[in-house]
Amino acid sequence: MIDFLIGVDGGGTGTRVRLAHAAPRSNQPAAPRGYTELAQGSAGPSGLGLGIANAWAAVGGAIAQAFDAAGLERPGPERTAIGLGLAGVHNKQWAQAFTAANPGYPALVLETDAFTTLMGAHGGRPGAIVAIGTGSVGEVLLPDGTRREVGGWGFPAGDEAGGAWIGLRAINHVQQVLDGRQPRSSLADAVVHACGGHRDMVQAWLGGATQTGYASLAPLVLRHADDPVAAAILRDAGREAAAIARALDPQGTLPLALCGGLGLALRPWLPPELAARAAPPEGDSAAGALCVIARYLAYHPVQ
Repeated sequence: MIDFLIGVDGGGTGTRVRLAHAAPRSNQPAAPRGYTELAQGSAGPSGLGLGIANAWAAVGGAIAQAFDAAGLERPGPERTAIGLGLAGVHNKQWAQAFTAANPGYPALVLETDAFTTLMGAHGGRPGAIVAIGTGSVGEVLLPDGTRREVGGWGFPAGDEAGGAWIGLRAINHVQQVLDGRQPRSSLADAVVHACGGHRDMVQAWLGGATQTGYASLAPLVLRHADDPVAAAILRDAGREAAAIARALDPQGTLPLALCGGLGLALRPWLPPELAARAAPPEGDSAAGALCVIARYLAYHPVQ
């Protein structure tokens, strides 16, 4: 018997979950199963590119925190259904390995974090999203139920406008400044300080840098937006986000939400026509994951 629903949003920077109490199923076969949200929890990164064991550990830690916040003892997984939107699901081998390591949830739905973000942003209704966090991706749900994704190719080959992409641009500027190829800037000074304070430490930082590490530099770029180099990086990020939105909905007729940890921060750097129609999301990716698992249970009841 399913007593609890879990919605998970997991990426390269962190993991967020929403815990809900499952309402009794309606007698009508096609009726959605309801739920009452109880609490939230968070933990470290759970993007699949960082390892399957790490992903499950982060998800488990965030779930434990949510039950603690609700003042409830965490039950065994057999009483819980879980929906997850995780970075890295496009890699089918990673996705299969993750679901194979299921610790015992009788109902598990694994989706891309783009789709759960879309579901949360528009409450399951047709619309488009551009999600900008550690990475970036766009997804659209058309009125006929068709889904389509743009971007989301992963860092460093893709994820334009995402935090790691911004951080990589910033550290490349630092390299040129330290070499004397570019003049010193306030952005370069801030990034050098964050990476250890001098050239040798920057090189050591680069040797261990991950997607999450590069993304940690994005707030410095935003903080130094009055620096011409930082401003140029942010303008480029805005143009990349706009290109994703146009590819999703060339006519611009569907509702559009700008999502992710950097979505709101990058709004001032969007082309004016996109900024004018981009609305805040109704809910986040974890809320979308709750919606996904609730809809699944409506058609696939667990006995």
